[in-house]
Amino acid sequence: MIGTFRNIYRGCEIILILARYDALFFLNNTRLSFLEKLLKPLRKRSSKNLTNGQKLLVSLQLLGPSFIKLGQALSIRSDLVGEKVADELKALQDRLPPFPFAKAKSIIESDLGPLETLFSHFNETPVAAASIAQVHFAKTIEGDDVAVKILRPNIAAKFARDYELLYFLAGLFDFAAPSLRRLRFKEVILKLEETTTLEMDFSYEAASASEYAENFKGDENIRVPKIYWKYSSSNVMTLEKFEGVRIDDLEALRAQGHDIHDILMKSSLLFVRQVLRDGFFHADMHPGNVLIDKDGKICVIDYGIMGRLDKETRIFLAEMLLAFLNRDYRKVADLHFEFGLISRDQDRDLFAQACRAIAEPILGLPQNQISIARLLNQLFKVFDRFKMVTETKFLLLHKTMFMAEGLGRILNPELNFWEVSRELIEEWGAENLGLRARIKTRINDTLECLDNIKKITKSASYTYTENGLILHPSTIEQLKNKEKRSFWWQIIAIGSIMTLIIQNYN
Repeated sequence: MIGTFRNIYRGCEIILILARYDALFFLNNTRLSFLEKLLKPLRKRSSKNLTNGQKLLVSLQLLGPSFIKLGQALSIRSDLVGEKVADELKALQDRLPPFPFAKAKSIIESDLGPLETLFSHFNETPVAAASIAQVHFAKTIEGDDVAVKILRPNIAAKFARDYELLYFLAGLFDFAAPSLRRLRFKEVILKLEETTTLEMDFSYEAASASEYAENFKGDENIRVPKIYWKYSSSNVMTLEKFEGVRIDDLEALRAQGHDIHDILMKSSLLFVRQVLRDGFFHADMHPGNVLIDKDGKICVIDYGIMGRLDKETRIFLAEMLLAFLNRDYRKVADLHFEFGLISRDQDRDLFAQACRAIAEPILGLPQNQISIARLLNQLFKVFDRFKMVTETKFLLLHKTMFMAEGLGRILNPELNFWEVSRELIEEWGAENLGLRARIKTRINDTLECLDNIKKITKSASYTYTENGLILHPSTIEQLKNKEKRSFWWQIIAIGSIMTLIIQNYN
């Protein structure tokens, strides 16, 4: 009950802040639209000259870190807030005033011991301060230059209260706009909460950086920071200090003699490998997190937000991207139905036609203006008509695709990132989408299935009853002959594999 009253009180505060900056426009066509008219007298005069996106941006920044992250998530959902608002929300910066050095020192010493036994030098002024942590440069006792990331005091409790409120507001929005329940706002907030919870435990971030480094071991184009485990904990992470130029600082890159096109090709390769090859990708690759060192290597930092994709999803993604780039809209439709994103009671031909209607105006633009990220946003709007349920696992992927495309456009506005990446996607596809790959997958699936059946039959015998399958000793006796059983399992496996091969050839 106390939590409910707290959420109502905080909810009223939020509505008042949004009303002051005339940012209640998103309530139009909902059961709560009356609030915009009711609170109109509270509007600040200065808000009159702001666009809707700017009004929402200012309001979210005033509401604090959790709402900034929510705004960043909305910046890739133009189907919800409109393209113009989504573009303007991309300017949301996750920056806060730094907390005192005394607090930072206390957190380090509480987790790791006296500061002077860890570092020969520690810069008391942070080089960066965001909603979750701030970063200080230091030098270890061994003499290594490092960056030390320290969790903000009491930040976990603050986020927990905010997410409790966001769940409450999501329920309110479900009531106010029943037609949009399929967008699963609560599930979206759950994904945000899961991501933020992991982001606030630096042992997970350190593990992510370690796994990422392992995936790119031996790759001469990428640098991943070394983690100093001895100087790290769940609240403190110490990592190698990078010297480099931001990937969007083209003037500085050229001054150092870097080939901008070469950097674009390396960043394309990085995107394809981390998303398709590994299924483990950096989901916060804004320009501030991507540096270019003196050797032209891409240095990726800040592994707090990572995404994972299973093999099935990666295959779907590669096939969908290629189908759109090839303007094969029937293939796009088939993929969405086969992957279960759209139920089979919908009209497949009509969905293919809808895909054509949104893609042709975009793919028909000059090459440097083609935006797959924009195309996917338009696709979200089509999903509304075909009652597609939002898959929260695609949220981080969508964000990463936006950022990859944005980096490509910064590096060379005359080239299309996806055309540059097409060959790399096709190479991956040849290994994973071709007949040989499909047969191998089917064989592995069949053998795994047969192995599971063997394990079941080894463990017990059975008989049929009207209540299902009951195991009994007589069947065990029949299965004791190992040579016979092995022979028949081989015959079944060979027959199944041959059937799958014939099906794929047909």
